Amino acid sequence: MEDVIVVGTDGSPTADQAVERAAALAKMTGARLALVSGYRRDNSMALGASLYPGDLTEEARVAADGCLEKAAAHLRSDGLEVETHCMCADPADALIGIAEDTNANLIVVGSKGMHGGRRFLLGSVPNKVSHHAPCSVMIVRTG
Repeated sequence: MEDVIVVGTDGSPTADQAVERAAALAKMTGARLALVSGYRRDNSMALGASLYPGDLTEEARVAADGCLEKAAAHLRSDGLEVETHCMCADPADALIGIAEDTNANLIVVGSKGMHGGRRFLLGSVPNKVSHHAPCSVMIVRTG
């Protein structure tokens, strides 16, 4: 059975650090990377979506696809096997779902995310993943 490491990205510096740690682990172990980006429906703050009216879900999907493909191209140029998953879902749920679907060995997430009151309203991705993951979780200290 092939090892799978799931890692999420939203294009942020925190996510980039988690992706780099996952890539280093994949190189050491020969694991395949499942690169995930979850975006929220009707959330104007998802992945840098602008605040003007329009189809925010579509805008968030396009932004998520863009950051996934950029990260995947970088990882593939280093010789890593990468599959991408862009999902309209809570980012933590997306990571957990892909980990379940791929029988992942590990999920890698960054330690920083939402700050202040929004963190309590929307929940912390690392916190949710650590409590509900079907496999081991590595929380990369970032920031």
